[in-house]
Amino acid sequence: MYTLARLCPEEDILLELPVCNRAQLFERVALHLQQRYGLAAEPIARLLAEREVLGSTALGHGVALPHARVPGLSTPLAVLVRPSEPIEFAAPDGRPVSEAIVLLVPQHANAAHLQLLAEAAQRFCSRPFRQALRRAQAPAAVRRLLLEPLALAA
Repeated sequence: MYTLARLCPEEDILLELPVCNRAQLFERVALHLQQRYGLAAEPIARLLAEREVLGSTALGHGVALPHARVPGLSTPLAVLVRPSEPIEFAAPDGRPVSEAIVLLVPQHANAAHLQLLAEAAQRFCSRPFRQALRRAQAPAAVRRLLLEPLALAA
């Protein structure tokens, strides 16, 4: 079973990332994944942007769940991002995004994709979790929050 905590080690928690918009966020995450995992950056940034065209992945409350299915990817990946300044994301409540978790899944991993989206949505829809996340100043502190059982995060 995949969980956000399992897929998002401290090295994939990017805090105070200097980006001005969604496109830059996707590009920076894609470059991070290229450097860390050897994935081609351009297709990842493009797939994330293409998914966003279908509808904003922002949930509201300052959070977003950008995600994409990636051909050739063998296992899901997650990168938690906190932009240095909140960015416009066409959220349903109009608020800019201050935290995002980018999920990449293999092309045909339907169950894993839905499971990860559900876990991320459940965590980010929890006000106490969002508040604790925003107080976390280091990747290790964010990772500890992701390791907490969902019942405690709610």
